[in-house]
Amino acid sequence: MDRPRPIHRSGYDREAHDYYATPAWVTACLLRHVSLRGAVWEPCCGDGAIAAVLESHQHAVVASDLEDRGVGTPGVDFFGCSAFPPGCGAMVTNPPYGDGGASRRATNASIGMLRFVRHALALTRAADGQLALLVRFQWTAGQRAAALLQEGMLDRVLVLTRRIQWFDRGIHTTTGQHHHAWVIFDAQRDRSQPSSIVFDQ
Repeated sequence: MDRPRPIHRSGYDREAHDYYATPAWVTACLLRHVSLRGAVWEPCCGDGAIAAVLESHQHAVVASDLEDRGVGTPGVDFFGCSAFPPGCGAMVTNPPYGDGGASRRATNASIGMLRFVRHALALTRAADGQLALLVRFQWTAGQRAAALLQEGMLDRVLVLTRRIQWFDRGIHTTTGQHHHAWVIFDAQRDRSQPSSIVFDQ
């Protein structure tokens, strides 16, 4: 059996709980390509980076997180949620890839990500809703990820041709190592039509 492989290695320690604030342009890119239905749930809201952009585009947002970073409802365990919050028709988030802490093993990031996506898909299916997840583009090519992507709800993959810069380190700032994409699912999509891949310029 194939052993899970680490998704990412870098010269920097991982942030606790894989907390990486999403630059505003990344969420704005999603909204140029997708019309979201109803209020939007951001279950990993962090400091509210994604939620702020959604709200600036006139979307009602329900923000929550396991940690308390001063935005949304803290102490909400995503895996303990059995449904979208009332009134929400879509979920949009930058999910954690692993626990990111000192106990993080090199092999557990991809497993943690798959667990998150499976649960997100189950909630989306039950809500007859939409789901947009920001992932590393290379993640979509993994065997386990590909199996999830082929379940029928995948509407499109929106590839960001501009790499994300997660931190500003002044003169030491470097370009991100990875290309990212939004994977967008819709429980109401026309299953007779193929999923699409779009490159945002």
